[in-house]
Amino acid sequence: MGTGQRNLGLIGASRVGIGAIVGGGIFVLAGVAFSAAGPAAIGAFALNGLIATLTLLSFAEMATAFPESGGAYTFGKRVLSIRLAFAIGWILWLAYIVGAVLYALGFASYAVLLLKTLPIWAADAPPAWLSHRALSLGLATLATCGYAFALIRKSAGGGAVETWGKVLVFIVLVIAGLVALARTPTQEVVASLQPPLPSGVSGLLMAMGFTFIAVQGFDLIATVGGEVKDPRRTIPRAMMISLGVAMAVYLPLLFIVATVGVPAGESIESLSRAHPETMIALAAKNYMGPTGYWLVVISAIFATLSALHACLMAASRIALAMAQDRTLPYQLGKLHPERGTPTASLYATTGAALVMLFAVPDVSSAGAAASLIFLVSFAIAHVTAILARRRGGSSEPGFRTPLFPLVPVVGGLACTALALFQVIVVPAAGIVTVAGLGVGALLYFTQLSTRAEVVDARIEARDPDLVRLRGRNPLVLVPVVNPANAPGLVGMANALVVPNVGRVLILSVVDRPAEVKQGDQEAVAQAASAVVGQALSSSIASGMMPEFLLTMASDPLDEIGRVAASHRCESLLLGLNPRTTTENLKPFERLFSAVDCDVSVLAAPPGWRLDSVHSVLVPIGGRGEHDKLRARLLGSLSRLLDLKITFLRILPTEADSDDVTQAERELKYLADDKAPGIGSCEVILSDDVTTSIEERARDSDLLILGLQRPARRRRLFSSVSLRLAQASGGATIMIGRGG
Repeated sequence: MGTGQRNLGLIGASRVGIGAIVGGGIFVLAGVAFSAAGPAAIGAFALNGLIATLTLLSFAEMATAFPESGGAYTFGKRVLSIRLAFAIGWILWLAYIVGAVLYALGFASYAVLLLKTLPIWAADAPPAWLSHRALSLGLATLATCGYAFALIRKSAGGGAVETWGKVLVFIVLVIAGLVALARTPTQEVVASLQPPLPSGVSGLLMAMGFTFIAVQGFDLIATVGGEVKDPRRTIPRAMMISLGVAMAVYLPLLFIVATVGVPAGESIESLSRAHPETMIALAAKNYMGPTGYWLVVISAIFATLSALHACLMAASRIALAMAQDRTLPYQLGKLHPERGTPTASLYATTGAALVMLFAVPDVSSAGAAASLIFLVSFAIAHVTAILARRRGGSSEPGFRTPLFPLVPVVGGLACTALALFQVIVVPAAGIVTVAGLGVGALLYFTQLSTRAEVVDARIEARDPDLVRLRGRNPLVLVPVVNPANAPGLVGMANALVVPNVGRVLILSVVDRPAEVKQGDQEAVAQAASAVVGQALSSSIASGMMPEFLLTMASDPLDEIGRVAASHRCESLLLGLNPRTTTENLKPFERLFSAVDCDVSVLAAPPGWRLDSVHSVLVPIGGRGEHDKLRARLLGSLSRLLDLKITFLRILPTEADSDDVTQAERELKYLADDKAPGIGSCEVILSDDVTTSIEERARDSDLLILGLQRPARRRRLFSSVSLRLAQASGGATIMIGRGG
């Protein structure tokens, strides 16, 4: 899922990654790294580049297997579960928003520095208002809103000049540094790199932990994967190009800074500790003069702006993907009707960034939390890559990680270790992360979970690959007693089972009398043969290859419960004579309470077949306890049949127009979640609910009703349900959850 338009080619996708990686992080974090590890900071960046390369390979495999927008969120949704996917998407959305805030403030600080050196202040000191926080906030807000507006107008709008401009400046800095390095005696160069590990291995690890976020950004290409042309070829190449350009710039520049960038009589450690944020600029001034200093300042402005653009773009695409799955409010999933851009998610992302920009004066802890979150998400990406490959991967060919599973195992362990290191070194990062997850969990379970899990159930029912990748092998148990009911039950089982993944087990239970008389054996065998034969014939006709189980028991319903438990079935499909009375259905209540699975009860006339169904009526009432089951059933049916589904709500005649409007709105939400594109809504005013449904059911091929859990003074099958089943023009299926 994405903006609906694949308009990013190799250059455009590479620019997204380069814009995010070659960002303001190198200017701020290089000083911190050198102060922690001395010359070994160069090795810290190189090792981080190696870990990033391992992660890139797993990301490339997952992004080409699932070329949709959302990045690690999409990977989690496909391979793990919707709840874990929400957790991943939520923290990533926050992380990219925090990144946007950091880069907006970084731009503002360098812009203020540039303003303070304008020639108009030459005679006097710069005015005091240039140092006010209000100016920085104003500049940061202007930049944030400007890039949000550009992204609203065009999917990949903005960022090109800033990205290629900063790369050009970096190239100039490196070339000038190499010239200065060639003029420097070798012994001086070697001496400037001594001692190589002044703080030991711990200092090296500390530098790695602080600077890993400086090599993060290639993952943004996966985040906008739904907008990339020819994604299975373009995404891996764009990722490799973006990380390759970053390392080709970083490592030579860091070596130059550590050697010819240090003034005489100083060390790289002392320079970094005295000026951690402007160390790169001071080093450039040392070997290039004032020109080098201002090149760094200008490059920092370009870098922070392009990184701001990339973060806003990535955050909005994650919000878009989540909204389309209802793990964020569905309104955020709307696209502009003409431009195809995710306008609503951009508004939400920009609004959240502006609130954070003004509400949080110090975002250093949040920045460390963003680094921690990205490391955790990278570790999860390695895990999902392993699980996806083990479970058969994508049905479409794509990039394959070499040296599997060594690469994802080593990469995942390295990301996990660095994440734990961040928690130890910067406890506030762990606190912010846990707090963010807490807020997200509260939001999900109180506001979002119902619709998210309903949509997920419908998508899962229609997508066999999703079930397979999540490691499930669902079993549908179908007890068949009456051979005449076999075609209908087998057809419905064919709809409920997940193709090529799930299994159907057809069960025939032969009644075992207390005493078997001579000659009864043949009659018992013939009865069982008739049931199995009809079920087998219906299965072959519908293209199914089910499993068969023939057992003998004195109580068939107890035997069904035993088989359901021993085979751990996920669904139980029962047949029911619509003319049966409620008194005769008491044993079903015992069975219903004994099984821990979804239960569907099909009441259909003899000879009924599923392929005769075209119109489905779904009366809606109560508290929605069957929403997931309905979504799964409707998704399964719509996978096989061309359906027209009507969601029906009955309101009392005294209901006013507001009540009707509210009911129509709620039904529209249900139709969008459970049957998008094929569902319609109908509200009827009537004081006789049963009769109204009965009249509508006569014109439908299939009626779907919910079963209540048996309880004191409440029956599983009410007389109303049986009356509606008898009145239906076709068949009725009643659904519930056992246990």
